[in-house]
Amino acid sequence: MKRILLLLPTTGYRNNDFLAAAKKLRVEIVAAANYCHQLAPSWGLAPIMALHFDRPVQAADTVLREIGGNLDAVLAVDDSGVELAALLSERLGLPGNPAHAVRRVRDKLAFRRLLREREFLCPEFHHLPTGEDPRKLFPELKFPVVVKARRLSGSRGVIRADDSEELMRAVNWARAIQSRADRDAQELGLIIEDFIPGREYALEGTLERGELTTLALFDKPDPMDGPYFEETLYITPSRLPEALQDCIHEDVARACRVAGLAAGPVHAEVRVNDQGVWILEVAARSIGGLCGRVLIHFLGMSLEELILRQAVAEPLPIAGEGGAAGVMMMPIPRRGIYHGLEGLAAAQAVPGVTGVAITVQPGEIIAPPPDGASYLGFIFARAASPADAEMALRIAHRQLHFDIRPEYPATVAPAAEKP
Repeated sequence: MKRILLLLPTTGYRNNDFLAAAKKLRVEIVAAANYCHQLAPSWGLAPIMALHFDRPVQAADTVLREIGGNLDAVLAVDDSGVELAALLSERLGLPGNPAHAVRRVRDKLAFRRLLREREFLCPEFHHLPTGEDPRKLFPELKFPVVVKARRLSGSRGVIRADDSEELMRAVNWARAIQSRADRDAQELGLIIEDFIPGREYALEGTLERGELTTLALFDKPDPMDGPYFEETLYITPSRLPEALQDCIHEDVARACRVAGLAAGPVHAEVRVNDQGVWILEVAARSIGGLCGRVLIHFLGMSLEELILRQAVAEPLPIAGEGGAAGVMMMPIPRRGIYHGLEGLAAAQAVPGVTGVAITVQPGEIIAPPPDGASYLGFIFARAASPADAEMALRIAHRQLHFDIRPEYPATVAPAAEKP
């Protein structure tokens, strides 16, 4: 039986999907997680269940000390564990991407420098170290610009600024977000880059010995112009001309090569305008959230099963169906406490809708980007055409009404009684 070490984030959307795929393939999973290291011992959890994914060297030492038996692969469920998975694969002599390559593409500043060096289309960008006054950059900036935290994903800590006043607010906000979410925030600083106009697309693929196979190219029909860049709709197949789709594939493939990525899943985000294809990011992981479920009918298996098959060198009998499909990451309209929703049955009954997954829990504090890192849930649709899939998702979303209340309800003190 094949044996895989799987890095399971405690807040991961896809843990169960990976475990279900492993059960189907009869692959033994050795679980590792990032539970609180102070609470885990009292819960009876082994040390590898309380790893610091963001301290890959320390975490790798713990795994190698605690693990028993041979492994066939190491995989991370999401972005938080990809550096650790790569480092462990290196130290165990297993197939995978070089740790330095994974580290470079996760760092927006390092990746921008690589793209510029290799003459990709690349916006002007600047590094703003922690504590430095952004006003020193004013003479060099061409507004609008985008302020970005360096290693966060899912639009977290990404804010557009159209003038100097907005830039000052964006920098302070992004610094606060990064300081809460990344323990290396002090050393990292921020990146400020020119805003790239155009439509946005996402490529989902796999690498095998450095060769990229595109599994799907997604349109993002909603404009991604900011100021906070919340993801909503992914529709496939893309409605772009075939020649332009080929250009996106070739540019992403070249970016993977120059970055040193050679194996496993790839998720890339690009913008397209009259100047060409601009690569926003290339990640050594698969698509986030539950979005991968939209590909089941095209692949003839779950995306997680495909990733596991590739990791243990099992055959990939892709025999899916045609048509179009889409997923909506249900946006969070405002910060607050989620209490419930109405209209679920009506949304599920919309023709073309194949599923509605509500992932937020009652009592949970939620926030939209740039602060938040989650969604209310996901809507899935299949249809004869991309336009029909998009319409089904929009109609279904309109049926849902979420009860989101302020975190601290205002109370009015009773008026003092007159003596």
